[in-house]
Amino acid sequence: MTSAQAIVECIKLERINQVFCVPGESYLPVMDAIYDESSIELKSARHEGGASFMAEGFAKASGKPGVVLATRGVGGSNLSIGVHTAYQDSTPLVVFLGQVHSQFRGREGFQEIELEQFFGPITKWVVEIQHPERVPELVQRAFRIAKTGRPGPVVISLPEDLLMKKAEMVFTHSVNRPCPRPSLKEVHEVERRLRRAERPVVIAGGGVKAAEAEGVLLSFAEKYKIPVMSAFRRHDVFPNEHSKYTGHLGLGMKRQLVETVNKADVVLAVGSRLSEVTTQDYSLLTSGQSLIHIDIDYETLGKVYPPDVGIAADAKEALTCLLSMEVSPTWEVWAEERRAAYVQSLHVNNKTSHYEIISILQKCLPEDAIITNDAGNFAGWLHTYFQFNKKQTYVGPTSGAMGYGMPAAIGVKLARPECKVVSLSGDGGFMMTFQELETAVRYNIPVISVVFNNNMYGTIRMHQELQFPNKTIGTDLGVVPFSRLAREVGAVSYLVKKADEFEQALTQALKVEKPAVIEIDCDREQISVSSTIGQIRERTFGNS
Repeated sequence: MTSAQAIVECIKLERINQVFCVPGESYLPVMDAIYDESSIELKSARHEGGASFMAEGFAKASGKPGVVLATRGVGGSNLSIGVHTAYQDSTPLVVFLGQVHSQFRGREGFQEIELEQFFGPITKWVVEIQHPERVPELVQRAFRIAKTGRPGPVVISLPEDLLMKKAEMVFTHSVNRPCPRPSLKEVHEVERRLRRAERPVVIAGGGVKAAEAEGVLLSFAEKYKIPVMSAFRRHDVFPNEHSKYTGHLGLGMKRQLVETVNKADVVLAVGSRLSEVTTQDYSLLTSGQSLIHIDIDYETLGKVYPPDVGIAADAKEALTCLLSMEVSPTWEVWAEERRAAYVQSLHVNNKTSHYEIISILQKCLPEDAIITNDAGNFAGWLHTYFQFNKKQTYVGPTSGAMGYGMPAAIGVKLARPECKVVSLSGDGGFMMTFQELETAVRYNIPVISVVFNNNMYGTIRMHQELQFPNKTIGTDLGVVPFSRLAREVGAVSYLVKKADEFEQALTQALKVEKPAVIEIDCDREQISVSSTIGQIRERTFGNS
């Protein structure tokens, strides 16, 4: 078969039924081979960045690698934001990039860049295939690298002249992800430390989700009565309504939630790289605490904090092994106190419109609905107040990428068509990938996009007011009628100003099987969960 046909056969062997692209002449044979393969559908996006977010969202929701294709240096540059997101979020992603003809390499050919140098720092592996007979070997190796260890993105460069060349192709089966277990010695060391603990806490990260270990984590928390906190944007790793859930380690955390980790004497981090946000600018843990760190990637252990016990293991296997420990909990009061602190953090005195929107989403969405979101201050209300009670119901960028929410929702919906999928965005982020709404319309992918429109880059405006109050520059945006634009590209749309109007719009949007946009005309003063612009200025000038 041809090299292009062999590439498609590798995708088929991984049982991946959706791939994403912006078409390019340098890899037309691959597109043609996809056309001939009935088990795979190609979704053509409006921008490579949107296509990469779709593939990344599809990967998170399906548990399979996302696949995205683009052409040469220009397409690769455009989709690099999705590659970076997959790298920081530990998402398996395989990127196929058409490359210039082999005879033109090194001459700064049309749209040529050295892909290995360009993508090397934000991928697990970059390879250019030179010989057709090696296509199965290298493509299947790419899928293996993307899926195993700490998952992540891989980039494959495809010289234009390679794709039509034929060879005898030899394929192997799809790789099973290795699931290493802790040694008995390591289990006994964890047991020893927990027996001496008085205030333990679990920090659960994306590795728990990747290993499908949510059920075992629940059993672990219930058996040993240990409080559980979710790492940044991993809310659905543990049911938020459960008596052992004690909060989300994210941006703008309330003081009583930070205290849960500050006061703990033993911290068990499972499947978390202990990122900057999760650790509150690397300030969360102190030398007086005992850190037990479990992660699939041995390079993650000790990268941020040196663990007292570092275990390179699959999260599900590790937690299963730890269920055999003989530990009698003596910290029930501690667990109850931390749960009470979390419940208290959900109470609000001033129920702002943003809070009411989140409350309506909580009330109206089915339990298995999946929420995606962009970066932006609007997400503070989601992260603080929405209760994720079912596993695999949240998809968000730990990389903080703007423009992520809606295209990721498209990928999620294709992976989980049985679920309602809702994206949350600010007007700044939504405008960055608005064009992908047409993609959703063209393929009839019924996602609901909620847009908080305050005509500014709100997060940066908040920081601007904190550091340079009353000196606004670069953060004001023009008026964009998103609801009207949505109708023009064929989506259902609503413009709302009040909470009751939002509830009506959401109820209708959930019934129609079409892409829908709900634009919320927001109060510009309502800049964050804790403060208005006026309050920030008052505090700043009061302190000075």
